[in-house]
Amino acid sequence: MLRSLYDWTLSKVDHPHALWVLAFVSFIESSVFPIPPDVLMIPMIIARPSRAWLIASVCLIASVLGGVLGYVIGAFAFETIGQPVLETLGKADAMEAFNSRFNDFGFWAVLTAGVTPFPYKVITIMSGWTSMPLGTFIATSILARGLRFFLVAFLLWKYGAPIRDFIEQRLGLMFTLFIALLIGGFAVLKFL
Repeated sequence: MLRSLYDWTLSKVDHPHALWVLAFVSFIESSVFPIPPDVLMIPMIIARPSRAWLIASVCLIASVLGGVLGYVIGAFAFETIGQPVLETLGKADAMEAFNSRFNDFGFWAVLTAGVTPFPYKVITIMSGWTSMPLGTFIATSILARGLRFFLVAFLLWKYGAPIRDFIEQRLGLMFTLFIALLIGGFAVLKFL
């Protein structure tokens, strides 16, 4: 099933309404859809580098709006929608422990999930479930998703197709290392 969703997503790259499809995928990926918008975004930018910033902007706006939907699901429909989504992703085990610590590190959780391969939808739902302040959630989502989508757009705009393999295979790791270094740096500063 996951493979057919992936293939369907890729088939939309050349569609005349590809930006709308990209917006739709970016929106639903932030709350329930398992395929990230990158699988559409990367080939679209490689095909038309002059539209890189428009494509990244569509991803950013739709993803943040979809994140707000995930937040609402977590806040108002956790038992009926949010919990089954998290269980499907295998993230239901640590929900109670996560709830007690989440808001202490909510900014970092949203930032990390927004730029790494960690499923962003998990954080959007959990943010609503734990009652993270909506303003903090939205601001952090804009920062995180902006970093992710605009960095990918810049790399593809600047270096073109050769960077595609790097992005698809290693960017998640690079973002994870960046966040680990950033958090480590703040931890060191806190204890100095």
